[in-house]
Amino acid sequence: MSFTGNEEHTITLAVASGMTKNYRDAAGSNATLAHYFGKKEVLELLDQEDCVGMRIYYGLDVDGKKQLIIVGVNSSENDLSNGMLLDRSATCPEHCSSANPLNTTPTSMMP
Repeated sequence: MSFTGNEEHTITLAVASGMTKNYRDAAGSNATLAHYFGKKEVLELLDQEDCVGMRIYYGLDVDGKKQLIIVGVNSSENDLSNGMLLDRSATCPEHCSSANPLNTTPTSMMP
């Protein structure tokens, strides 16, 4: 299979909120819940020559904290590892959204 950049990845809010709840339940209270990357650099990464999408790798920083590394991907499904790489995301906790279905279980859904 080759990547085209037109692959479908959307899910519903109900599915997404269920998945993030499962993660929060399993990860514990001190876990990183989310990572923020700014639009400018994400678009710059996607605008690289031959880039049709991106791949996100898990990594651990020097403090043992989970991080994400983003790399562009070409249509042959290969990483553009000699190109731009993104890290240094703003993590939640520290930089969290206000309460919403992706980061909080509504009290109406609690057992």
